[in-house]
This record gives sequence, structure tokens and C-alpha cells, in this order.
Amino acid sequence: MSQLKKWQLLDSQFIVDHRWCRVRRDTVELPDGTVIDDYFVHVRPEIVYILPITCDRKVVFVRQYRHGVQDIFLELPAGAFNPQQEDGESAAKRELAEETGYTSPHWEKLTTFFHSPVKDTSKIHLFLARDVEPTQPQTLDLTEDIEVVLIPLSDIPQKIHTGDINVSGTIAALFWGLQYVEFH
Repeated sequence: MSQLKKWQLLDSQFIVDHRWCRVRRDTVELPDGTVIDDYFVHVRPEIVYILPITCDRKVVFVRQYRHGVQDIFLELPAGAFNPQQEDGESAAKRELAEETGYTSPHWEKLTTFFHSPVKDTSKIHLFLARDVEPTQPQTLDLTEDIEVVLIPLSDIPQKIHTGDINVSGTIAALFWGLQYVEFH
């Protein structure tokens, strides 16, 4: 049995509370009694990641610009959602259709994991979509410019190795999802 203890939250205030960015300043007491009065937490929505696989065993990726590091990345389709307004599977179906124009008759939730729990609240829900096919045009948000890219399942490990796929959430989802697909 673990001897670890949770920190005690003494106070919490939002220092940035904007539609695009929410940052909380917590005052916490550590198990040894030490008080930290400036522990900053990025409060983020829940996220769905989708592993969309076509009937000919290609994965549907999106290539898009990410301003945080000012570069273009190859990622799995993903997006934020509010669990009080829609469930994860509905959000996954919506995000896949919006970002790629692809839909699927076969959905399965694979797992839930956390993005970076040290200072981030983001919880990621991974869904597998099998037999995806393009059925509609993309419906992108104002800030999105997305290119759809199909990559054979067999090429993905090499693309990770070479750095062509290098976003941590996508890599974690791929390792989990591709192992699942191999055995199911």
C-alpha cells in the first residue's frame, strides 16, 4: 500500500479566465507542511483523440499549423468538448467529421489518459473508428486550416521514428491504439 499523500488545497483563484486560456493559482500544503502559494495550473477542457482507420488499413491524419511552436504538425484528429454538454463518443464523431469529412459506422472507446498532470487538467479520451470513409466536406472553425493525410498502418512506426509524427498526445494514442488494433 502506498504511503503517498495528496496535497491539501488551501486556496484557488483564476488569474486568467479567458475563453482560450484559463490559468489557476493554487495555494497548497505539501504532506510535510510546506506551503506553496504560487502553484499555477492550466485548466483545460476534456479532449477526444480519434484513431480513424479505413477499410484498406490506412490511418486518417490531419496536418495543421500550431501557433504555440509556430510550425506545422501531423496529428490524429482531436478536439475539445464539454462533458456536461456532450458525451465523448459524440464529440469524437463530431470532431472527425468536422476536421476530415470522414465518418464511421464502428466506434469503440479505447482508454482515457492525461496530457500533462503536473500543471494541466486536460483529460484525453481515445476512440477507435473503423472503416472510416469520406462522406461530407470538412467544416472547419475560423482558426483551422487542415490538410487530410492518409498513412498506411505499417508506415506509422517509421514516421514516429523519423520525427514526421512528433506530437506527444498523438504518439501516445497511436501506441495504445495500434497495439489494440493488432490484437482485436
